[in-house]
Amino acid sequence: MNKKLFLSNACIAGMLMAGCSDINNSADSASTSSANSQEQVINFSNSLKVNYQLISNIADENCNAQRAEGNCFLVELSFTPEQDFTSSDWAIYYSQINPVQSDASDEFDISHVNGDLHKITPTENFKGFVAGQTYTLPYRVDFWTLSETDALPNYIFKADGAPAQVITSTQTVINEETGLEEYPFVSDFSSVEKHFKRTPSDQTKWATSEYLFERNSKNSAATNQLNSSLIPTPQSLKVIDAKQSVNLAQGINVEVNGIATGGLNAAFARLAKFGVKQNDNGIKLVITKSANISPLPGSYQLSIAPDLISIDAFDDAGAFYALQSISGLISLDDKALPTLEVIDAPHYQFRGLLVDVARNFHSKQFILDLMEQMAAYKLNKLHLHLGDDEGWRLEIKDLPELTELSSKRCFDLQEESCLLPQLGAGVDPTSKVNGYYSIEDYKQILQFASARHIQVIPSLDMPGHSRSSIVAMKARYNRLMAAGDEIGAKQYLLHDENDKTVYSSVQYYNDNTINACMESSYDFVAKVMDEVKAMHVDAGQPLTRYHIGADETAGAWVESPVCKEFLANNDQGITKAEQLGSYFIERVAKILSDRNIETAGWNDGMMHTNADNMPKVVQANSWGVLSWEGHKAAHELANRNWEVVVSTPDVTYFDFPYEADPKEHGYYWAIRHSNTEKLFQFMPDNLPVHAEIWLDREDKPFIADDSVKISEDGVIESGPLATGNKFVGIQGQLWSENTRNDNLAEYKIFPRLFSLAERAWHKADWSVDYKYSGDIYNQESNNFTKDMRTARDQQWANFANVISNKELAKLDKAEIFYRIPTVGAKVIAGELHINNSFTGLPLEYRVAQGEWQQWTKPVKVNGEVEVRARSIDLKRAGRSLFLNK
Repeated sequence: MNKKLFLSNACIAGMLMAGCSDINNSADSASTSSANSQEQVINFSNSLKVNYQLISNIADENCNAQRAEGNCFLVELSFTPEQDFTSSDWAIYYSQINPVQSDASDEFDISHVNGDLHKITPTENFKGFVAGQTYTLPYRVDFWTLSETDALPNYIFKADGAPAQVITSTQTVINEETGLEEYPFVSDFSSVEKHFKRTPSDQTKWATSEYLFERNSKNSAATNQLNSSLIPTPQSLKVIDAKQSVNLAQGINVEVNGIATGGLNAAFARLAKFGVKQNDNGIKLVITKSANISPLPGSYQLSIAPDLISIDAFDDAGAFYALQSISGLISLDDKALPTLEVIDAPHYQFRGLLVDVARNFHSKQFILDLMEQMAAYKLNKLHLHLGDDEGWRLEIKDLPELTELSSKRCFDLQEESCLLPQLGAGVDPTSKVNGYYSIEDYKQILQFASARHIQVIPSLDMPGHSRSSIVAMKARYNRLMAAGDEIGAKQYLLHDENDKTVYSSVQYYNDNTINACMESSYDFVAKVMDEVKAMHVDAGQPLTRYHIGADETAGAWVESPVCKEFLANNDQGITKAEQLGSYFIERVAKILSDRNIETAGWNDGMMHTNADNMPKVVQANSWGVLSWEGHKAAHELANRNWEVVVSTPDVTYFDFPYEADPKEHGYYWAIRHSNTEKLFQFMPDNLPVHAEIWLDREDKPFIADDSVKISEDGVIESGPLATGNKFVGIQGQLWSENTRNDNLAEYKIFPRLFSLAERAWHKADWSVDYKYSGDIYNQESNNFTKDMRTARDQQWANFANVISNKELAKLDKAEIFYRIPTVGAKVIAGELHINNSFTGLPLEYRVAQGEWQQWTKPVKVNGEVEVRARSIDLKRAGRSLFLNK
């Protein structure tokens, strides 16, 4: 057995767009001496059985200690053909999230192409596939793998000049009962020590049915009345007479004074869907614009009396939210409400959700359905992530390559018709992971958003995470050069073709960073901004804020001749390549300011800019992990008087798993489990205090030091927020690297969106006020008192009761694919007990793989027991768990 390292500098340092040097000169080219017909290649691809098995996450002496902090995991791929295949002119392409360190096979080699794309080829020792024989390929990969869905699907077989084929056994399937995507070629992660733990000292508990039963058993009992409970919680809700019923089933007779009725239609439509329609004989509903209430945008007062419903609103949005509160008070099967009064205003003005449609595309209908629910729960910002390495999703006038090429991933290693098949995209350019919004689609999204008081903040990431635009503009360059138009070809070019810099981004691309030294890069940004701004104007929602991403670059530009010339001759004091990232951000911010567009970006890139060179209004999304002292960046940027939007991964990254279970979908680099209750517990005004109540990604305690740190020369290096400084809002994030369809996207967002809305709109009375003097927080500092914990837990029980018994039915009616939680279960004295975090869901069990039966009370069982919950409408089942597994 041999051991080989594959991320060679020669591979990474290849010419831009080339990836590894063997792309154009390998087994991928058509073979003139093909030993197998195209039909044989197809049949072989359809019949080859591939199995992905994690052997261990435990690092051993064969791990490369210089990489990945000395961590690696061992995988064994196996191939079992059902027919002979004698050719040696073949390759298998597949996506592996982290780079392969080494393999231990005499018959196969693995090489890194670009990003997550890897290539398996036969060595000279390989004598061909023989039917019925199993061939194994053990290899080691950087870091660890904790989820079965890390093994991305759609391995591609390319042989003998035949078209590339997806190996059928590596495709995903949809479970008919749960509707969830499954990976049948991946063996179960079954060992706690070898498969479940990140490191030997990892303290995380597997979310088994027994574990969940014990956790759920500690939950408080709900004490609230559904018809007087509302999500998000208002500032004040007072029931006047619980016995005096107002039945809205009779409809509403609406009168509007001083409010634009067009901004209310979507709220009226939601009421109508729930059975509360407008008619002349309905209860009188008077909506009035008023200056006598809270002067915060979105504020309102709502009074429900037997003969009159009155709404006093500060603005159009306030009137809209008041109507949404009426929808929130009622149940689908009960339109009767007590007489009550609500006084309400938002805690944060920025209440947002990011949706990444770049990595994997999500349909326009998904976006519209999502905004309908966002508006219902008073979220008002949609951060639409439209461009990244793996895809560009917005049509731009006069730049057709952006969507004709870079909206698709398929098998074209020269990238003349599509991008590389990253993230397990397969070979089909028409699959649902591909696509884009036309100009008309985007304008429809904007108009739909405006009707629901949602601002769309577009994002096309730059200067890093920009491979899709770089490849597209390279294709444009080639097209126009072939036509003899050299000036036009270079107009929007984003890379220096003579740049020999060797670098690797966080996602392991070596060619994904826009060149900051080329004027054509800024011409491209200006062109895109002008076109996006025009779409917004045409749609009636002016573009007032744009998110540039501003991610850190990964050591790019060092060997770019254009940048070397710029560094030697600029008059701005820029002498090092490391300064070019900030220069790029500052210059793009100026491009935006010249168009009356505010700048937004992520904290890592924004922190290195010179505040004096930035506009007066800047939004910074703070994504620092709390156990990694992520509060410090948030405080530093807020102390610049920038608008900081809390985007803490510990609870606001919806691509992370709900529970710690290898079958739960999602990434986990910051945290292993992040369910709806944990987001409810969030205190976004006081980030460091969470060290008292939460654990790190291995469920170990951590310390959050928010005291003043002064360097030896007297400069404040870090410290608390300046007195009176606050954050402007909170944003949830759905990143889509392995979120391959719309249903899975909804699964990850709902029901977490309820807690996001709660924390964005309402400041809990149990939250810990921030200490502007600074402090050090840990598990013993006790700022979050026992009484606060008791109040929080009771409010969560009431909140979960509203979700379970009122709001999930509304999601069912809207056909939203929310997550049905895994349930707790335990056999006590021979009887099966089941509980659930959402108590209103129907529960089921079965014994020895028999028929599913409804569970309502403890029942005698004997044999292997499996448990699950169902959706309120009974149309879907949640993922099941076995007891004692």
